[in-house]
Amino acid sequence: MAIATNLLPTQKRVKITSKRQFTIPQKFFIDLGFDKDAICTMGDGFLVIQPAKNEDSGEFAEQILTELIVEGFSGQELLDEFKKRQAKIRPGIESLLKEAKEIAQGTGEYYTYDDVFKSKE
Repeated sequence: MAIATNLLPTQKRVKITSKRQFTIPQKFFIDLGFDKDAICTMGDGFLVIQPAKNEDSGEFAEQILTELIVEGFSGQELLDEFKKRQAKIRPGIESLLKEAKEIAQGTGEYYTYDDVFKSKE
């Protein structure tokens, strides 16, 4: 039975300088789409370094990764679940904006402060 090699992680040992710096191998840098910034996420005995993307949902990446690490994800499972959850952000925000527009136009359902915080008597 043949193993699909594109599913196996690619590793390369790199030197770390006295200033805690290292060079990302060129193939990794290009293939993963690194530019000027990277996101570093620390887990239980590991460090994930990802290219920082300029996407609308980028501000949620750290929160998503933190939650996934706490939930015990790591390795390829971490990456796969991160992509799934990140893909849900834009549709969620678009839905909220649509709902807000409907409320502003007087066609959507909304709640007042009193509806939300009124005490039950």
